[in-house]
Amino acid sequence: MHNLIVGYRIYVTNSPRDNAPRLDKQLCFAMYSASRAATAAYRPLLDELGLTYPQYLVMLVLWEDEPRSVRELGEELGLDSGTLSPLLKRLESLGLVERRRSAEDERRVEVFLTEAGTALSTGSAAIPQRLADAAGLSPAELEQLRETLGRLTAALHASH
Repeated sequence: MHNLIVGYRIYVTNSPRDNAPRLDKQLCFAMYSASRAATAAYRPLLDELGLTYPQYLVMLVLWEDEPRSVRELGEELGLDSGTLSPLLKRLESLGLVERRRSAEDERRVEVFLTEAGTALSTGSAAIPQRLADAAGLSPAELEQLRETLGRLTAALHASH
């Protein structure tokens, strides 16, 4: 412990608080803040499509390749069935997807895009670029960040 005299006041340094973790230095808080900011930036863009962010993620997977089983969607998005089922039910009520039992395996439920769901992909095409523009990072910086976050995610999943 050191005393620092400034004017008439004595400041004690190296207190227990000096060694405490600082919020602004925590990776977890930086990721949390960035995630919340990104989700907020997506909100007005997705409102134009009538989708929430989690619904948009489901649609992205289906636009890449469909049909997908409910299990495959859950694995790809890292969602359990308790979270995914209400999402799919809502997308179905919006007329964007249809769930059907597999002809080969009755236990397997497959998710298909409807015509409206397929058409919605056209309206969503500009979203990634609009978000990239809002981020103010170069395409190379965004790609590097995406790759770094992907490695971080994989490493954290592997550690537990």
